[in-house]
Amino acid sequence: MKHLLTILFLFSSVLTLFGQPKQPGRLSKADEVFLDSLQRDTFRFFWDTANPENGLVPDRAPTRSFCSIASVGFGLTSYLIGAERGYITRQQAADRTVRTLRFFAKAPQSDTATGVAGYKGFFYHFLDMKTGERFKQVELSTIDTALLLGGILSAQSYFDHNTPVEKEIRQLAEQIYGRADWAWFQASRPFVSMGWHPEKGFIKSNWTGYNEGMLLYILALASPTHPVGSDVWAAWTKSYPWADFYGQKHVNFDPLFGHQYSHCWIDFRGIRDDYMRGKGIDYFENSRRATYANRAYCLANPGKWEDYSATIWGLTACDGPKDTTANGRNFFSYRARGAASTGIVDDGTIAPTAAGGSMAFAPEICIPALRAMKARYGSKLYGQYGFRDAFNPTYRYRSAFANGSTQSGWFDMDYLGIDQGPILIMAENLRTGFVWNLMRKNPHIRRGLQKAGFTGGWLN
Repeated sequence: MKHLLTILFLFSSVLTLFGQPKQPGRLSKADEVFLDSLQRDTFRFFWDTANPENGLVPDRAPTRSFCSIASVGFGLTSYLIGAERGYITRQQAADRTVRTLRFFAKAPQSDTATGVAGYKGFFYHFLDMKTGERFKQVELSTIDTALLLGGILSAQSYFDHNTPVEKEIRQLAEQIYGRADWAWFQASRPFVSMGWHPEKGFIKSNWTGYNEGMLLYILALASPTHPVGSDVWAAWTKSYPWADFYGQKHVNFDPLFGHQYSHCWIDFRGIRDDYMRGKGIDYFENSRRATYANRAYCLANPGKWEDYSATIWGLTACDGPKDTTANGRNFFSYRARGAASTGIVDDGTIAPTAAGGSMAFAPEICIPALRAMKARYGSKLYGQYGFRDAFNPTYRYRSAFANGSTQSGWFDMDYLGIDQGPILIMAENLRTGFVWNLMRKNPHIRRGLQKAGFTGGWLN
């Protein structure tokens, strides 16, 4: 045993010498103060902007928009954090949650193109904020429904008191989750399709490769009513792109959100499926490496974009200036930005949620980045709901409108729910492990992980 420990110590020392990132340590008092204000401000996005009657959360604010069902999922979990941190009372959180779940339980579902919120237990990507009906001709979305269910199941586990409202929350959560017909969505077995339109049927693209679909498959495997077969997980992992990118060997996916979303609700530390057992790491470590690789790419800055540095970095899906070419450079509006062996999309636009959603993996590089962004750009980037969605110091332009001119780069005016959610949730997981510990208790999450072949750690 003594010889084994010596070998392990020497091995870890060699890794450190060759640039392997250090493991996270305790947060400083200044970091805690920063996170206190960041979480409180970010929480208010969900609490203030949601429709209190039906619980629907907008895709973005302050620009008026439709509801994003994924934002609702993040919002439901944010209410639990708000109750634990004293931003609101448990009763306030329960009242908002039960109204939200009542809407999704009762919202009309059918294969018609209008006047409905979903079909086969799934919901349309975007809904009208007031009526809750399908917005235009958006798809019936499997991944956005999965993110909604992540929030719903967190509420099911949290509200465990024997009161009428909390019992109703648990019952509604079970009803909504059990109604989703995952097997119907396997148009190309064993994979699940990305979506469906009543006008033209299933989307041809399936959930393959590696991305945020990990949560989707765990929920699909765990379904007590319409599960997919266990063969799907082996097929899913078989399509993984394992590669070395900027010195980090990991399963690659270019936008960082794909390494973050599933981890908001599931604690992957110390549990492994067959694939990760073969690689000798877990998915938490994989996301940590992806975060370091993203930062290393930005630090190298092959595109020579303004302000990129060790503390100004972070590529993921986010808003952008506009789809245009200026001074010989291409810029984009909303786009899945990122950097990995699977692809590079980089127009100089940085999203705070890239570092924010990775706080739990690598606080030693993510918190300094967030603090530096707030200190450097001030109110142009940080407002009443925390960080605005994105900024681009390279994109400079003049406009006849006062709020459309800048000689110091472009700064978004909006906050996006799907980007605010990971900041708030992963900050809490870093600090207390609250959401992770909560979801460890959920029988559906445990069952899905076990069906996928996960063992070890807290699952034992």
